[in-house]
Amino acid sequence: MQVLVFEAEIRANTAADEPDAPPVYIVNDIDDELTPPLEFYYSNLMWHGEGVPAPDHENLQGCNCVGPCDPASKTCACVKRQRKYWEGGSNGFIYDSNGKLREHQYPIFECNMNCGCSEDCPNRVIQNGRQSDVFIAICKTANKGWGVFAGHKKIPTNTYIGIYAGEYLTDSEGEVRGSQYNKFGRTYLFDLDFWFLNDGDEERKVKYCVDAYHAGNNHSCNPNCVINACYINEPNIDKPLLVIFTCRDVEPFEELCFSYFGRLDDDTGMTTKPDKDDAVYVTCQCGAPDCRGTIWR
Repeated sequence: MQVLVFEAEIRANTAADEPDAPPVYIVNDIDDELTPPLEFYYSNLMWHGEGVPAPDHENLQGCNCVGPCDPASKTCACVKRQRKYWEGGSNGFIYDSNGKLREHQYPIFECNMNCGCSEDCPNRVIQNGRQSDVFIAICKTANKGWGVFAGHKKIPTNTYIGIYAGEYLTDSEGEVRGSQYNKFGRTYLFDLDFWFLNDGDEERKVKYCVDAYHAGNNHSCNPNCVINACYINEPNIDKPLLVIFTCRDVEPFEELCFSYFGRLDDDTGMTTKPDKDDAVYVTCQCGAPDCRGTIWR
């Protein structure tokens, strides 16, 4: 019964923003712990901590397209916005015709609530949620606690998985929480420090981070997922939504993981460098052939 209640709660939390997604199931073949801890909260929603401004929807620029946007358009405001930040922007949107992400190192600018285009616009992927052919489960692992796994079907590369949901925090509050989390070996703070936010200013300081303490994923030194910056109903460039896409094909029942270190060509990743005696300096259990040995370097 406890498992059914937990699964029902997940469905209730995500029904509005991904109505076509298949159910998320809880699986434990390791021990007799029935569900993840009650503090775990599966959601695609974001909260705003003290000092973090809410989205300014009145100043959110939308397009004036009628029907689905044309990626080759010279006038679509959303195409123009994407081209500004993506070197391959001559292709229009950063999604292909199947809704797969073309490249991972650039920000995603989707059409938004103020756009005139239709709901079937090819530039509305994340806002439509995980699709009916993407099955996932929350499973207990032998050495890493609970993790998110692919279901019984392979998930193709560049497929949208979900949102790195949590609470937007000011950088100063993130530093306070991070130092506390590190002491007992758990941190899910992610700096919003993507390369494009510097805009030529190498001295720019991080303004915000995301605390996903209640809804985190496991780390791998050889990940099959990547976290990307995305903007939908948020005009503030300093507050991207963190979204998860696969970066290679994921086999059935394979764990979905990303690197806490960020991409090799990017400084983006988990925040708050631990002290040498903090509990997060434990042996990494990812099992990758090129494992770094510890969660933190």
